[in-house]
Amino acid sequence: MNNDQLQDLVERLSLQLFGKTFKHKALFNPRLRTTGGRYLLSSHNIEINKKYYDEFGEAELIGIIKHELCHYHLHLEGRGYQHRDSDFKKLLSAVNAPRFCTPLLTKSVKKTTLDYVYICTDCHTLFKRKKRMNINRYVCGKCRGKLMLISEKRS
Repeated sequence: MNNDQLQDLVERLSLQLFGKTFKHKALFNPRLRTTGGRYLLSSHNIEINKKYYDEFGEAELIGIIKHELCHYHLHLEGRGYQHRDSDFKKLLSAVNAPRFCTPLLTKSVKKTTLDYVYICTDCHTLFKRKKRMNINRYVCGKCRGKLMLISEKRS
């Protein structure tokens, strides 16, 4: 599915479910990572995470579009469009839209290992850091002793 097909789908769903036209742009945003989609208040455009379509198919995509159209139409009408508002919750249930999207299965795992380990030459306290530090400029925070690099992992 490309952006033109997405635009057609959003316009069609808006007319079928809400009885109102969608006059702005709907597009895939490849930078979205933690959300299925978002409604932009300033431009009134809707951005969709394509990973949800790739992983779960058109049914999940339609649910995300319905959710974002609820934000869209309520905001343009000047009614409560935020997740906590009762207008939003009522409209979600009226069009059978999900409140949250299904979590992605192919979530990227963050790196949790530390790259550099320093030790104080006086009190032997270990300091773990992700970034390299200049041991000539820094001293131990406990005893002000000299630091020494003992482990370096190159990534």
